[in-house]
Amino acid sequence: MIPFEEYKRSADFLRKNLPECPEVAVVLGSGLGRLAEEVESKITIPYKDIPGFPMPTVESHAGLLIYGRLNGRKVIMMSGRFHFYEGYSPETVSFYVRVLYLLGVRKLVLTNAAGAVNQSFKVGDFMLITDHIKFFAESPVRGKRIPEFGERFFDMSSTYSPRMRDIARRIADDMGITLREGVYFYMPGPEFETPAEIRAIRILGGDAVGMSTVFEAVTAAQCGMEVLGVSCITNMAAGIIPNSVVSDAEVTITAAQVSDRFCSLMKSVIAEI
Repeated sequence: MIPFEEYKRSADFLRKNLPECPEVAVVLGSGLGRLAEEVESKITIPYKDIPGFPMPTVESHAGLLIYGRLNGRKVIMMSGRFHFYEGYSPETVSFYVRVLYLLGVRKLVLTNAAGAVNQSFKVGDFMLITDHIKFFAESPVRGKRIPEFGERFFDMSSTYSPRMRDIARRIADDMGITLREGVYFYMPGPEFETPAEIRAIRILGGDAVGMSTVFEAVTAAQCGMEVLGVSCITNMAAGIIPNSVVSDAEVTITAAQVSDRFCSLMKSVIAEI
C-alpha cells in the first residue's frame, strides 16, 4: 500500500513547480496525445522528475505532465497513463489521481482508445462514457483507508458526471460531431479479447471495451472529483468483422486519423466544464 506521505511528496513537488492550481486535468489515451500540443504558455515536467511517479512503458504514452492554458482554462495534460498490464498494481495505476486531488484538481477528463462492442458503432466514433463494468478482483482503493481521500465505502452511481456529459453532448451537437454514449467494459489485457469474450461483454451490457480508465475513475469517485470519460472507437472488437485481426497498429492509425476532430471537441468541452 502506498502511504499518504508519498502522494503528498508528489503533490508538494508539483505545487512548487507550477504557477497556479489547474482547473481541469485531462488524461490523454493511446494515440490521442496531440491535444497537448494545443496548450499555451506550457510548462512540461517529465514523469521521471516527479517524486514517486511511475513511468509508462507503452510507446504511445509520452510520460509528460504538461501545464498551461487551453481555451482560457488552466489545465494539466497527462500525456501518458499507466496500466495494470504493464505490471502495476491498481493503486499505482491511479496514483496520479490522488496526487492531482491533493494539488487541488476537482475536474478530471479521462480519454482512451477503445474497441466497439456495440455493433451500431463505427471506427472513428467518439463515445461518451455513461458508466463502466469492472468484473475484476482488485480495487485501486482496497487496503487501509486514507481519510484524506474519502470514505472507504462510497457511491458509484454518478461516477461519470451527468453535468459534464450534458455539456459534451450539446457541444458535439453544435459542432456536428457524432457522440455515441455507452458503457465502457474494463478488461485487464494486454491481449485483446476473444470473440467469445466480446459476445459475453455485449450480453452483459458493454458498448465498448478497453484496458484503462476504470481504476482512475474509481479513485476519483472516492475523492469526490467530477469525471468526464470519452472513448475514441479505434477498432471493432474481436469477432465483429469476420476474419479480421485486432492490432495495436490499427488503434494508433485510427487515433491519428481522428485527432483533429478529437482536439476540436475536447478544447470546446474543456472551456465549458
